[in-house]
Amino acid sequence: MKPALVISIQSQVVHGHVGNSAAVFPMQAAGLEVAAIPTVIFSNTPDYPTLRGAPLPPDLFADLLLGAWERGLPQRAAWLMTGYIGSVGVGLLVADFVARAKAANPGLRYLCDPVMGDHGPGLYVPAELAGIMRDRLLPLADLATPNSFELGHLTGRAITGLADLQAAAADLRLAPGGTLIATGCVLDDSPADCLESVILGPEGTTRHPTRRLPVALPGTGDLFAGLVVASLGRGHGLPQAVETAQDLTSLALAHADRIGANEVVLSDPGFRAALLTL
Repeated sequence: MKPALVISIQSQVVHGHVGNSAAVFPMQAAGLEVAAIPTVIFSNTPDYPTLRGAPLPPDLFADLLLGAWERGLPQRAAWLMTGYIGSVGVGLLVADFVARAKAANPGLRYLCDPVMGDHGPGLYVPAELAGIMRDRLLPLADLATPNSFELGHLTGRAITGLADLQAAAADLRLAPGGTLIATGCVLDDSPADCLESVILGPEGTTRHPTRRLPVALPGTGDLFAGLVVASLGRGHGLPQAVETAQDLTSLALAHADRIGANEVVLSDPGFRAALLTL
């Protein structure tokens, strides 16, 4: 039996682990086949004193998408996921690609991680690109994994309680039957010293608290989304996939903290061993 194929469209860096550089390894280690398409190629994250590289020019990005079609990847993929996009021109091409892929392959499931910002830095993509995510990509999404800042920005709602999340889930206008996984939530009744991932979908609402670590690193959300797809691609249900993703992301963050890394690292032996058992 062939492994499930995932098309992953996100950023790529030379140094560190964000975007595809965070998400691809866990999916491959779990036994999935991954076709990684970069939206930007940078030397590192913008958190360093220098940043080299650039977003892919739209014509080059379009050529990579054409190559994916020529190899029949959208037609046979089980999952398509998108993360950081980086430019309006590439964002429009991504939206067209996702719509065409879902039309060609009715069994394809699309996870949209609308990487736009966070509570500390605020919005770090152009407002027009955030609009493409809201109006073009999220209405195609079977799963969406915004953090609480992104969810608030997309819906214009302050996210302070479960009722806010439920209203925001309706405002997102996901694909029919789509499910929201709101990440990094601190609600008015969240357990002390915990963050929550909250699943809101046709089957109801479930809350998944996890201990809040004293560390916030680039690549955390990208790793989490990749781990969710890795677990789902191995046949696990969504609540288990979210809890597995939380547990393994916490392992990676704790290891990064121990060694003094400035971003997510994927070298912890327990983390790597767990991927092989998904």
